[in-house]
Amino acid sequence: MQKVVIIGAAGRMGRTLVRLLQAQAVPGLQLAGAVDIWDCPERGQDAGLLAGVGAAGLKLTSDLAEVAPACDVVIDFSSHQGASGNAARLAAWGKPLVVGATGLTGEEQQLVATAAQKIPVVFSPNMSLGVNLLFALVKEAAAALKDKGYDIEIIERHHRRKKDSPSGTALGLGQAAAAGCGWDLHKVAVHGRDGMVGERPAEQIGFHAVRGGDFVGDHTVLFAADGESLELSHRATSRDTFALGALRAARWLAGKPSGLYTMQDVLGLA
Repeated sequence: MQKVVIIGAAGRMGRTLVRLLQAQAVPGLQLAGAVDIWDCPERGQDAGLLAGVGAAGLKLTSDLAEVAPACDVVIDFSSHQGASGNAARLAAWGKPLVVGATGLTGEEQQLVATAAQKIPVVFSPNMSLGVNLLFALVKEAAAALKDKGYDIEIIERHHRRKKDSPSGTALGLGQAAAAGCGWDLHKVAVHGRDGMVGERPAEQIGFHAVRGGDFVGDHTVLFAADGESLELSHRATSRDTFALGALRAARWLAGKPSGLYTMQDVLGLA
């Protein structure tokens, strides 16, 4: 039985992970610790009760060093600053890591990559099976439609409380489309449009973020040409799909050598 510590355990995804661990949704995993920031109002409360299930016998703590050294794997759904900062400490302790936080800057991503030189890390913009299949389909479609007059636009919708924009998944879809076309995403990405921006160039990928309500996560990649359009979409209706993916990644990490992995590796799609 692998002992799992959840960082960001008081958040929406953290509570979902605790609930699924307590329900043994993925066999072979056991909740061993729940961590959140020092000023979290729920600090000191039972992690299971916070997640809406029976008492887990584990209190929410802000001291990662109190619980991580004795665990087998850590899942971090805290924040972009927290996940990048935690990675170095976990590497020093030799603890495999699943990073589910999004919005990491280039510098923060490099901190995770540096940690992966010492420990196995799964770092992916989205943990669901469906989305990772969508990444592959988008890359294939982009390669097939390249230079045939199809414009690429990415539209995503999330709940009003989401802090980063565009979503990590939208950026992952943009990377997949750019790879299929042989483009550098940083050179062709446009985030929203306002004012007299001129005609749309052929080599461009547009990103459009909608924030409102309680959308768990909707993503659409639009390939638009004269006379027709093709849309590849994924709609998440429950956070369980992301949490289950993260738990499967945690179980998959057992015995893996140090390195930076994605859900494509976990699912055998790489």
